[in-house]
Amino acid sequence: MVDEPRCRIRKLDEVTISRIAAGEVVERPASVVKELCENALDAGASVIDIRISSRRGQISAITVTDDGCGMNREEARLAFSRHATSKIREIDDLPACTTLGFRGEALASIAAVSRVTLVTRVKGGVAVPGTRLVNKGGTISGEQEAGCPEGTSITVEEIFYNTPARRKFQRSRATEIARITGMVERLVITHPHIAFRLTVDGREKLSVPGGGGLYDALIHLFGLELAGKLVEVSAEGERVRVRGYLSVPDLSRKNPYQIFLSVNSRPVSSRLLVSAVREAYGTLLPGDRYPVAFLDIMIPGTEVDVNVHPAKREVRLSHEETILAQITGLIREALQSRLLIPEKDATKAAARPAPRDALPPTRYLPSDPGATGVREPLLRGQLLTGRQLRLTETGQEEPGSDLIPDLEIIGQFSNLYILCKTPDDDLLLIDQHAAHERILYEQVGSWPAFRDRAQELIEPVMIQLSPREADMFSLALPILKREGFVVEPFGPQTWAIRTVPVTLGRSIDPGEVREIIAELIAPGFPKEADAAERLRRIVACRGAVKAGAACTREQCERLIRQLRNAENPFTCPHGRPTMVFFTKKKLDELFQRT
Repeated sequence: MVDEPRCRIRKLDEVTISRIAAGEVVERPASVVKELCENALDAGASVIDIRISSRRGQISAITVTDDGCGMNREEARLAFSRHATSKIREIDDLPACTTLGFRGEALASIAAVSRVTLVTRVKGGVAVPGTRLVNKGGTISGEQEAGCPEGTSITVEEIFYNTPARRKFQRSRATEIARITGMVERLVITHPHIAFRLTVDGREKLSVPGGGGLYDALIHLFGLELAGKLVEVSAEGERVRVRGYLSVPDLSRKNPYQIFLSVNSRPVSSRLLVSAVREAYGTLLPGDRYPVAFLDIMIPGTEVDVNVHPAKREVRLSHEETILAQITGLIREALQSRLLIPEKDATKAAARPAPRDALPPTRYLPSDPGATGVREPLLRGQLLTGRQLRLTETGQEEPGSDLIPDLEIIGQFSNLYILCKTPDDDLLLIDQHAAHERILYEQVGSWPAFRDRAQELIEPVMIQLSPREADMFSLALPILKREGFVVEPFGPQTWAIRTVPVTLGRSIDPGEVREIIAELIAPGFPKEADAAERLRRIVACRGAVKAGAACTREQCERLIRQLRNAENPFTCPHGRPTMVFFTKKKLDELFQRT
């Protein structure tokens, strides 16, 4: 039988409705910072000050102060009402709306789940005093005149006090601070002319003076070394305009976490737009690499829908294929008009447009696959590969797993695959990097800790990170130190790496260390136990014989011998196959010899 009471439709009370709606806008403390900063920007602020306070490992208060237009008492009261906004009056106003906010939900949603104190005064108004309002749980509990400067200051306390489920699922203080820092970074990138200041428990984490352009803001956030490897983009097509900076191919990342995109100065998250940017590079980058990009894409309001999600992170495009193709084309043309020759110091060449009478710009081409067969590598490469294989040599004399037959080495294809013949006259291809990565991963996993196999670098590696990266790196420091990395602070957002696991060598390229850090602190950083496992996989990957390394016959034999002694010789730690098998019968079928 149907339970009749369970089938009845009920109208939710206003308190429940407001708290559910607030959950779509205010997911975490970083959402509060985002919404308040966007309101400040829409109010015409030139200076935005963000202060974060914490207590007992949790964020206890957020204060955002601006010098914008401010509000009178009636406007201040109305600002706490749901769907009260000065940005639009009707749905037809949306296409022409250029402000970051327009729903009129932010302040009401924040007040529904916290205690909010608003102090504001109209800019240039005749009234001397300002207004102070206190709103807790969506109800104004205090109202009075207040002496205050022009602009608005909003303090949010007791966040999620009445929604314990949401508060329960908040991450640690350090993680939430990193999210806030990342949010402010994006606002700085999209509004470089605005001065931003972020302090946490009285300590300044980020300060950008404003008044300059995007390039100045990037130097403040990411340092001169990264900024020096950026190419300016300023191009216009039939439906879109693209403005900003892209990295030269010499600077790339293993994931797209440093592709910062905005649409009409609104930070957005869009896989389609990221793919369009990556596609523009084509063969300038290896297939598994992404550029560093800071781009604002200007699209007519009639072609873009920002009213997709309450948090306004997503957008939809009309004529999507045409717009994406134009973005790819404009970026590709910008790259083709630049000198992209990598040098030890490529900063000046990268930032300079090619002279009109110069030769066509140099293109990055795929690496030479090389000749087939096992040939003698260059001495430096041979020594490196030999050192890598010696690290995983256990001295075992046993034949190893019977699952891998006796193999006769035919040669090496594309300096990547070892071609072997089995006793049954079948063909076996071994991915040298994936195979050695599996071997190294299993041996690293058997060490009590990386520090048991750590070594001091000949020269310390210096790395400079953005504020958001620095916060994430601080989270990873205990794991890095426990696993053999000796890391010391060396100025603001700069660290010196002095010791690394022995698998990485005593003279490691700074870019290699930067890559390890980037992989470790990329979005989705796991909890401590998983982070240690992730670090071991990264180190195994970085310490393994490289794809593209020419191996001698003896080195190929050593690699196969070590693979036989692995517990799982068939996949690398990331799940990719280490070998592929072709029977002679299958080959005969391909050539129609059956």
